[in-house]
Amino acid sequence: MLTVKDLFEIKSIDGLKIVAGEKGINNEISIVNIIENPEAFDWLSPNELLLSTGYIFKDNEELQNRIIKELSEINCAGLVIKMKRYFDKLPQNMIDQANILGLPLLELPFEYTLSKVISIINEKASGRYDLLNRKTLDIHNLFFRITLEGGGIDRILSMLSETINNPIIFVNEDWKLVDFTEHVNNKVPLSYCLDLVKNRTAFSNEFIDSIPKDVSEIKKTIKRIYYLEGMEIKCRILPVAAANSIYGYIIVWETVRELAEFDFIILEQASTNIALERIKAKEIEEVKLKIRQDFFDDLLTGKITSSETLHTLSEMHGLHSNYMYYCIVINIESEEFQKYEDMVARRVSLENKARKSIELIYDYASKADGEVTCFHRNNRIIILIGQNENRPAVSVYEAKEYTNNLYRILNKQISNSTFLIGIGRQYGTIRSLHKSFSEANESIRLMQKFEDSGGVSHFEDHSIYHFLDSNIKDMELEEFFMKRLGKVYDHDQSHGTSYIITLENYFQNNLNISETSKAMFLHRNTLIYRIEKIKEILTSDLKNSEELLQIQLALKIFRLLNKKLRKDS
Repeated sequence: MLTVKDLFEIKSIDGLKIVAGEKGINNEISIVNIIENPEAFDWLSPNELLLSTGYIFKDNEELQNRIIKELSEINCAGLVIKMKRYFDKLPQNMIDQANILGLPLLELPFEYTLSKVISIINEKASGRYDLLNRKTLDIHNLFFRITLEGGGIDRILSMLSETINNPIIFVNEDWKLVDFTEHVNNKVPLSYCLDLVKNRTAFSNEFIDSIPKDVSEIKKTIKRIYYLEGMEIKCRILPVAAANSIYGYIIVWETVRELAEFDFIILEQASTNIALERIKAKEIEEVKLKIRQDFFDDLLTGKITSSETLHTLSEMHGLHSNYMYYCIVINIESEEFQKYEDMVARRVSLENKARKSIELIYDYASKADGEVTCFHRNNRIIILIGQNENRPAVSVYEAKEYTNNLYRILNKQISNSTFLIGIGRQYGTIRSLHKSFSEANESIRLMQKFEDSGGVSHFEDHSIYHFLDSNIKDMELEEFFMKRLGKVYDHDQSHGTSYIITLENYFQNNLNISETSKAMFLHRNTLIYRIEKIKEILTSDLKNSEELLQIQLALKIFRLLNKKLRKDS
């Protein structure tokens, strides 16, 4: 193994001199590199011998001190500076810092080029690479055997922790915890420092944001400091990646010992095997998801006719074939979706909103008075709520109360979005769940037709509208409306009055003058005047029950055809 001390025995580098940091003279050299960029610190490995002309720090004392400190923390073998280019003698502050930290600081005579020195040293060090390659192969075989035996990520992490003698944390590409391995000699326990709950974010946003997002920006492991209650915990982060796709990150909790050169080779091997495990798991998950999606699609369209099949598949996917179910459908609209010309970007934006919405729905699931199953299709979120058949049925009021609260939560937490939420009726068996799903979608359709800008609607709220809109042609509906209320409508159009709206409110308040005036913020006498004018236009006293029923139907038709009527007028 080549050390800093061995350099002085190389006759072809005559005149090399150590000026500071002699405590580190036995530091092993794994590789020789040139450093002429202060941003390169993240890409350095332990035991590297670094060469420099000094250009990057020649006029910057703060950077000079930082370089010595950073190289020492990384456990670099030493720093060699070519003299007479930018320095006649090395700055005293660098010498003092190197002596304190034990980092060998060497002077290289001017006549040697950096590339020549690299070539000479690497030639001397070449003999050690055979041994290194053999050890690397052993490690490769070890991790590969774990993968072949189906050991999974937990065994890989356990072996990795045991080999490099440090605790290990593995998170997915979204920085949510997948697994971790503690180390018996760790003086700063992971559980004390981090929230170690699987599928939840363990690290702070500040820490995560400091990590490059593009795998091409992470050439090797990168070092970071995790700050906690006055402690500074050294971490090494290595992306688990394949084909420029990140599948997660290995975080080494460098609290037991500092990593050496061979540890990084071990990390690379572990990373490769974990990537294979993640790819395999992702493929399996995608198959499971496709099967699950197909089941729910068939369930919600009523395609499953066999009771036995329905029972088996329901239990497999977390539903209960003997429960009472009703369906809630949430339609998400956002101006953000339209600003993306790229369809992929638009889809990502939609996915993010849907995913966040689903998290909020599950957080509020305890208030649903039943078991909640939730998923999304494009811009619609589907909620299935199931109850044991022995419990009282959920009333329309209870379903709407829960959904209205959910609507307020979504509006508060999800910005720049409009939510239309439809609720279907509860049915006695899961076999009829497709009816509730259809009803929830129908409620949304009518809300869109009424040009509602958001809100909640139960199928029972608009049963008459469902009947009218589904069974009678628009032409016939318009004819009925014009026959019963056409004169009032024409009067509004020609005189700028709002008698139709007044009539609507009058019927909504059960023909009660006082309640209607309060609802419309009108003086009682003003309302009475309007009602009398409407009676005059209709030549009716609004007392005949058959006539009143027809007027109510005409008002419902007005809401259905309002947009079309405006176009035709």
